[in-house]
Amino acid sequence: MSAQQSQQSPDSSDPLPDPSPATPATPAPPATPVVPVVPVTPDPLVAATEATRSLQGLSTELTARVPQLLEAMRSVGTGLELHSTLDRICETAAELAGARYAAIGVVDTEGRGLSDFVTHGVSSELARKIGHRPDGKRGLLGALIAHSDTVRLADLTKDPRSAGFPAHHPPMKTFLGVPIRVQGEIFGNLYLAEKSGGGEFNDSDVHMVRVLATEAGIAIGNARLYEAATQRERWIDGSVAVTTALLSGGDADDALVVVAEQARRLADSSAGIVMLPAEDGGMEIVAVSAENPATSLGVVIPAESPVVTSLLHGEPVFVDDAASDPRMISKLTSQYGPCMMLPLHSGGRVLGALVAPRARGERPFSEAERTLATQFASQAALALMMAEAQRDRERLAVFEDRDRIARDLHDLVIQRLFATGMMLEGAQRRSIVPEVRDGVGKAVDELDVTIQEIRTAIFALQQGPAEAPAGLRTRVLREINMAAVPLGFKPAHRFLGPIDTVVDELVGKNLIAALREALSNAFRHADASRIEVVLDSTVTLADGRPGVRLEVADDGVGISDGGRRSGLRNLRRRAESLGGASSYGPGIGEDGGGTTLVWEAPL
Repeated sequence: MSAQQSQQSPDSSDPLPDPSPATPATPAPPATPVVPVVPVTPDPLVAATEATRSLQGLSTELTARVPQLLEAMRSVGTGLELHSTLDRICETAAELAGARYAAIGVVDTEGRGLSDFVTHGVSSELARKIGHRPDGKRGLLGALIAHSDTVRLADLTKDPRSAGFPAHHPPMKTFLGVPIRVQGEIFGNLYLAEKSGGGEFNDSDVHMVRVLATEAGIAIGNARLYEAATQRERWIDGSVAVTTALLSGGDADDALVVVAEQARRLADSSAGIVMLPAEDGGMEIVAVSAENPATSLGVVIPAESPVVTSLLHGEPVFVDDAASDPRMISKLTSQYGPCMMLPLHSGGRVLGALVAPRARGERPFSEAERTLATQFASQAALALMMAEAQRDRERLAVFEDRDRIARDLHDLVIQRLFATGMMLEGAQRRSIVPEVRDGVGKAVDELDVTIQEIRTAIFALQQGPAEAPAGLRTRVLREINMAAVPLGFKPAHRFLGPIDTVVDELVGKNLIAALREALSNAFRHADASRIEVVLDSTVTLADGRPGVRLEVADDGVGISDGGRRSGLRNLRRRAESLGGASSYGPGIGEDGGGTTLVWEAPL
């Protein structure tokens, strides 16, 4: 029984005897009398005091061992981490009673079996040979859970409740089981086996171990409180990180990735997934923190899924085994076991859902973890709503500014250009020199072209996002036209292949985001006078797959060695999430000046 191993498992490999059914027949008298149970007292400290007082007037042997007991109680009370506390209790109890083996079986919340099993005295190699740990649902361990009494046996193999040992289990005869109570409730049982020297556990051992079990209950209670406080602190820190990311004004997709990453870390799960409502009524996976996020990113869970129905109604869903639960109709769930699915709802709105699955065979989520995760999801939903409101305000300010610029261009600039053109036309008619008349005529034509380009820019400024056509080619042109206003010139563009028919919506959405980021970087950092955009849907990627490639080249100053790389990282992350890549190289300026950004993804 290794001090480091503890898990629930079938009874066939019980490292301690795991005998008969949970409702056994009346057992035959044990080899030695059953020691009476210590009465439960509400206050563990009072119980420890009373148990210590009960030692008075007993044998000289017991009195001589009191200092050893006090040292054992001191050892048990040190430290606050729960599992290390259980290890220390096992080791101390074995030393105190002179037992070769010790174990603590932690009773589950339903009181029907064991949720944890901590052992001492068996090497890790032997524990691996024994295999799974007991679940305590039958046999002697199950009987001790059903009837929390102190049990002392001279030969446990002869007890009618015993079901024998699994293969590779070391032989055991003498046995002592004592319940551990935490704040008046049964926490588990302390088991000791194989008294040293071949003797039996005596009355002195029983008294000493009962006192130690009482002290252990106090230590476990303190460790539980510390663990709960530490766990709450971690979830609070995670909520702060999510709120900061969402309200920092950065990219919304990056903020959702932060939510997924924090949920995965805090829940100790295999993945963290954020889903948002899809247009068809289902839910789309928009952010993933996992070993291989590309396999699930962009997947839409259909509206007919019972889980989606519950989540969209604001109801959390908890499953013990996602791979076998009939409500889980997606193929993605085949690799997962316990799973929490929590709605992100705030103010009566369901903004999305947060999913935290564990691998198959992992322990289920405790009630405390479910409560903390639900609170975390509520906090994340509130932060999402606040971030959405903040982005709406920023977007409104941009639209208002664009309307003002459009009005100024129309009411001031175009009118002045038009008046200048009329003046030039009048001068042209009065001029008698042919060269002058031709030159003035060309200037008037240039003014007409300029007025048409300004009117195009005004239309682009006044066009809202909801008016964007569905075609990818048109959306690319719209981004180029919108970028022309702050740049002061219109980037050149070229399309190769059937862009609108071969590029799907997920790749197209990320490609537009990459184009917007590249044009924004060129405007803010490149100081470019020329930009060329090439979109090619006929390329073959390095791995042989057909793909689409976006190239944005400029003749600016290039990327400085100490410059920020957050935008480039965003582009690379978007491409890699789709199985593609992103890179940059020399531009189209003189001697390779400027930057060429390449973004590609498979079709």
